[in-house]
Amino acid sequence: MDNGKKQNKPIKNVACDVISCAYHDGISSCTAKQISIGPFEAQNCYDTVCATYKPRQQTQNFQD
Repeated sequence: MDNGKKQNKPIKNVACDVISCAYHDGISSCTAKQISIGPFEAQNCYDTVCATYKPRQQTQNFQD
């Protein structure tokens, strides 16, 4: 569920280490308006995926 929208402030209490994501704030947070984690049949954290992930463009910096 990627709504393609980014907010200026991080989602409270949601940590993210994926610096290759367009929604990563450059520190340790996600700036997507909302996130979707799945799949529903996951049994542990290793089975989960962030469906909101969007690759950061080569020219995109953490201020965009």
